[in-house]
Amino acid sequence: MDDAFTLEFFDAPQPFLDAAGDLLAADPVLGSVIASVSMRTARELADGIDSWADVDAGFERWWLAVRDGDGEVVSAVMRTAPFKPHPTFGMPMPDGAARALATALHERGEHLGGANGALPGAEVLARTTAALSGGELVVDKATRLWECRAVEVPPAPEGRLRQATEDDAELVLAWFEAFHAEADEQAGREPDPTAGEHNTLDSVLVRVREGVEWLWELPDGTVAHLTGSGLPAYGVGRIGPVYTPKELRGRGIASYVVGELTRRGLEAGHRMCLFTDRANPTSNKIYAGLGYEPVVDMAEHLVTLPTTP
Repeated sequence: MDDAFTLEFFDAPQPFLDAAGDLLAADPVLGSVIASVSMRTARELADGIDSWADVDAGFERWWLAVRDGDGEVVSAVMRTAPFKPHPTFGMPMPDGAARALATALHERGEHLGGANGALPGAEVLARTTAALSGGELVVDKATRLWECRAVEVPPAPEGRLRQATEDDAELVLAWFEAFHAEADEQAGREPDPTAGEHNTLDSVLVRVREGVEWLWELPDGTVAHLTGSGLPAYGVGRIGPVYTPKELRGRGIASYVVGELTRRGLEAGHRMCLFTDRANPTSNKIYAGLGYEPVVDMAEHLVTLPTTP
């Protein structure tokens, strides 16, 4: 029964991490996105930065711990995405909990325009939301979470790997934007500049100062590639985004950089994961060749409101 689950909402990341930390630590690969975003937000708030203040979402961001009948936290969800339609992201979640969450949000008048995360919970949440609102459910993107426990690093191409600096921030931001547009193209979707993760120069500078953005430089000094390798959360590091401009592809740069950063993470004692778009066979093949293995399939769902005549 749906009422066997208790939904515990939080309006700040640290109390949520205190409540859900055991779950995130027990399955840190599945919890990688929620843990890393929550930890980054907690660091920002501790430094007096509240990026949500500039987000015109119409609701306050939240985190959720799902407890079963025994009071154990069995799933975690967050709604912190600063980009429309501000989708949730969830770990694997019982169907009953997903229905209970959709009902709770509907009853308080908060329209959920998107639900991302592990299947089938994310799909049940989106489908129940659509049924309650009279809206339409659309599966926008199918993704896959991968983990690498032993990496095969290919030979290095000509050039060198270096951390991005603040002087590179504008280039990094431009390549973040190009990555999302070209990922849609490669997967056969019409690029939508209003969808997906949005970054600003300030958010890029945060990442650069954390030392998580890496560039490949050709012998002549040309910057040819970008890969992100985030700060570990509960012992798990996540690779992404991975971007090479079209004119510089085919040189093995992306395969080497992802492999090398994965190797460094594993040697540091971290587990390493990444996401792929299931509609992009090229990236799936590359990462499988490096030693990444599928963990769970996920999907991004959109829920549209009914149109009025």
